[in-house]
Amino acid sequence: MTAGGASPADGKRLGVQMSKKIVGVVALAGLCALSLFLLNCGTTSSRPSGLLYALTQGYNGEGATGIGYNVSSFAMDFNNGNLSLINSNASTCPAASSTNPFPCGLPLDILLDPTGTAAFVLNQGVPCLQQGTVCVSSSNNPVAPSIYPYTVNSDGSLSNPGTAVTWTANAYPDTAVAMVRDAAGQFLFVIDQGSYPSPGYPTPSPTNPSCPHAPTSQTDVCPSISVFAIQGTTLTLASGSPFYLSKIPTSLSPITFTPPGGAAQELLFVTNNFDICTSGCVLPPPSDNTVSVYSVSSSGTLSEQPNSPYIVAAADPISVIAVNTNPAVQGENTGALFVYVGNQDANGGHLYPFQVCTVVNNTDCTQADVNNNLMVPVATCSQPSCNVAPSGVGQSPVEMLVDPTNSFLYVVSEGSNQVFAFRISPSVGTLTALSPANQPTGSAPVSMAMHPTVYVDGNYTGQFLYVSNSGSNNITGFTLSTTSGAMSNPISVIAPAGPSGIAAH
Repeated sequence: MTAGGASPADGKRLGVQMSKKIVGVVALAGLCALSLFLLNCGTTSSRPSGLLYALTQGYNGEGATGIGYNVSSFAMDFNNGNLSLINSNASTCPAASSTNPFPCGLPLDILLDPTGTAAFVLNQGVPCLQQGTVCVSSSNNPVAPSIYPYTVNSDGSLSNPGTAVTWTANAYPDTAVAMVRDAAGQFLFVIDQGSYPSPGYPTPSPTNPSCPHAPTSQTDVCPSISVFAIQGTTLTLASGSPFYLSKIPTSLSPITFTPPGGAAQELLFVTNNFDICTSGCVLPPPSDNTVSVYSVSSSGTLSEQPNSPYIVAAADPISVIAVNTNPAVQGENTGALFVYVGNQDANGGHLYPFQVCTVVNNTDCTQADVNNNLMVPVATCSQPSCNVAPSGVGQSPVEMLVDPTNSFLYVVSEGSNQVFAFRISPSVGTLTALSPANQPTGSAPVSMAMHPTVYVDGNYTGQFLYVSNSGSNNITGFTLSTTSGAMSNPISVIAPAGPSGIAAH
C-alpha cells in the first residue's frame, strides 16, 4: 500500500480485485494425504474422453518450490462426473524457483481452444505499488502480466509452456484481471486494471493526465482491454490493442449474434466498478458502476458503442455474461440477446437483467436503437417502474456460465460458498430459480467449468458442472439435468493447494 494511505475508492478497487484472485499464498495442508492421492491416481496411456484442468495458486511455504503455480490435469468419468488426477507437471511460470517463487504473479484463468488441443494460462503479473512516481513494492521490480500457451498431450496432460505472450512493454507492467475467448475460438480477450494508483487519480494534471492514454512509465499505466487472434497455440495482438480505458474493468463477456436480416456481429460487454476520471466526465455522478459495450471487428479491433457506458443500478458490478436465447436454426428469432450483471454490496449479491435491442418493436427499441445495440433493463412494460427486480445470488457472484442450449444460468458466489441455478425465459430474459435453487460448494469458490453431454457408444453421457474452491483446496462437481438444469449428485475431489481458474473439454 502507498505510504500516504488509500482512499475509500482505492479500497473499493482493491476489494474487487480480491474477489476472483487470491492475494498472497495458501499454505499446503494435508501434504501426506495429497501425496498418497497423487500416487494412487496414476496416469493413462491414452487421452481420456473428458478432461478438466485446474490452476494452482498454493505452494509449500517460504523458500520451497512446492507443487503450486502448476496446472493439474484430471480425467473425467462420464458415468458420474468423478475426476482422476493425471498429473500436475505443467508449470504456469517456467522461471519459478525456490528463491523467486512468484516471477509471473498468480495464475488466474485457463482457456482451451474449441478443439481441446491448445490451452492458454493467464498470469496476473506483479504490479508496481507506488508512492508518487516511485515503486514501493517489496521487490521494486514489477513483472508484466503474461499468457503462456500449451499443447495438450496424447494422455490429456499439458506440454511445457511455450513462449510467454505479453502486451505491454516490460518497463510498463499492469495488473491482469481475467481473460475469456469467444465461442468460435477466434479471439481471446484480456482486461487489465493498470498501475496503482491509477494515472490521473486523485487529481489530473499535465504530468499526471486522466486516462485513457498510452503508458509512459511503470507508474503511468491506464486500465485496458487487449484482443488476441488465436491460431493454434499462437496469439497475435489485434490492431488497436491494448485499448486503454478511463474505468477500472472487473469482468467481461463476448457474444456473437446475427440480427434478423443482418450480418453476424460480435460484441464485448465489460463491467466497471470505478471511474478514474475526476473532472469533465461524460456521465453525471454516480458513474462508477457501469457496463461498457464494444463492437469487435473481423480483425479484433474494438470500437465503443454509442450510449456506452451504461450506468448499473448496483454497487460494484463484478461479473457479466451475455446470452443469446435465439434457436440455432437459422431464421427462427423467438429469443433475444440478454446481459446479466452480477454485483456485490452490503445487501448481498444480485443479478441485474438487461436486453440488447436487436429487432425493432413497439415499446423500447427503435431502428436507431437496433443500429446502436442499445442495452435496456429487462422490463414488463416500457416504464422504468416496470423494470424486473434483480435476482439474489449470495455474496460476491464472481462468475457465471450457461449450458449449451442457453436455457440455464449458473452463478458461483465466492462469499456464500454456493452455486445458484436459474432457468432463462428465452423471450423476455427473466430468471426463475431451479429446484434446488442452489447447492453448497467448498470454501471460497472462484471459478466454474461445464462439460456438456456428448454422444458416446450409442448413448448420451451426463452433463457436469465443476467448481474450484480456493479456500478448501478441492473441486466440487455436480451432475446437471439436460431437461430441467437441476444440480444433483455432488462430488468432491482433492486438488493441489489454492485452485483458481478451471476449464473442461
